[in-house]
Amino acid sequence: MIDSMRKNHDRHRVAVVVTPGAPLFELAVPCEVFGSPRPDLIDPPYELILCTGEPGVRVASGFQVPEAGTLADLIEADTVIVPACADVDEVPSAELVEALRAAHRQGARIVGLCSGAFALAEAGLLDGRRATTHWMYAEALGRRYPQVTVDPAVLYTADGTVYTSAGTAAAIDLCLELVRRDRGSVVVNELARRLVVPPHRTADQAQFVPLPVPTEPGTGLGPVVEWARAHLHERLTLADLAAYAHVSPRTLMRRFEREYALTPSRWLQTERLRRAQHLLESTDLAIDQVADHSGFGTPAGLRQAFSQHLHTSPQVYRSTFRHAT
Repeated sequence: MIDSMRKNHDRHRVAVVVTPGAPLFELAVPCEVFGSPRPDLIDPPYELILCTGEPGVRVASGFQVPEAGTLADLIEADTVIVPACADVDEVPSAELVEALRAAHRQGARIVGLCSGAFALAEAGLLDGRRATTHWMYAEALGRRYPQVTVDPAVLYTADGTVYTSAGTAAAIDLCLELVRRDRGSVVVNELARRLVVPPHRTADQAQFVPLPVPTEPGTGLGPVVEWARAHLHERLTLADLAAYAHVSPRTLMRRFEREYALTPSRWLQTERLRRAQHLLESTDLAIDQVADHSGFGTPAGLRQAFSQHLHTSPQVYRSTFRHAT
C-alpha cells in the first residue's frame, strides 16, 4: 500500500521519464492519471514530476517539455514510470539505465508502458521476470533480452515491484491498476468513470492482436482454401481438404506448411476464429448460432477456442467490439 512505499515526503511521488520523441499518448496517460488534481477523490494527491536527461526535450509532434527534473530525481520517487520510446532499436541512455537501477535499489515501484519495457530490460530489471510490451515489439524484446520471459498476449504484468504494459490503451489499464493498489477499488472506479474508461480489465486479457491474414498462394491452394471458407460450418477434416485439392494428405500438409506456415488444422482454427469474431462484431446472432456458423459446433467449443487463443470469452469480446465501429 501507499504508506509502506513513502520515503521522506508525505505524498506518493510519481516520476515520469521523458525521452526525446516519446509518443504523446503513453506520456500523457500517467500525467492525466497521477498528475491531474482531484482533491475530492484522491487526498493527499499524487506528486507528479517529469524527469529527463535533456533540458527542453522535445517529444512527438514537436511538443517541448520546458521544465522538468533530472534523471537523478528518479531515485527519490515512489513510482517510476517509463513511457514508450520513439525508437525501440535505439539503446536507452546509460544515465537512464543507472537511474532506474538506483531507484529500484531504493525500493521504488518501476513501470514500463509499451516500449518503455526496453529501458527496464536494458537495466536488468526484467531478468527472470515475466513482462509484456506492444505485440509489435514483443519478438524484438525477447530476442534482445533472452533473460526476460516475454508474454505478448496480455495487457500488463506485475512481478514484485516491476510492472509492464502492452501498447497504447493498456497503459491506462496499468495506471488504473496502480491506483487501485494504492487507493482501493472505490477510488479507481470513480476515477475510471471520470476518464470514461472501463475501471478494470484483467491483466491477462489478450491484446486482441489481429489474427494473421496469409497472402493467397499462387501454387494451387487458392481454390481449396476458398472452398474451405465456404464450408467452415461443416466438420471438415484433413482428408476432406486433400480430396478437394486432389492431393494426398501428406502433400497438402507440406503445401500448407510452406505457403501459410501453418498446419491445415491450425489454419482452419484461425479461419473459424476470424469468422466468429466477425459474427460477434457485426450481427446479433446468439452465441450458439455463432458457434454453429463458424464451425465450432457448440457454445462450449467456441468459448474454449476464445479462451485459448484470445484470452477472453465470446460474450466479453462482443461487448467490447459490437459497437466499436
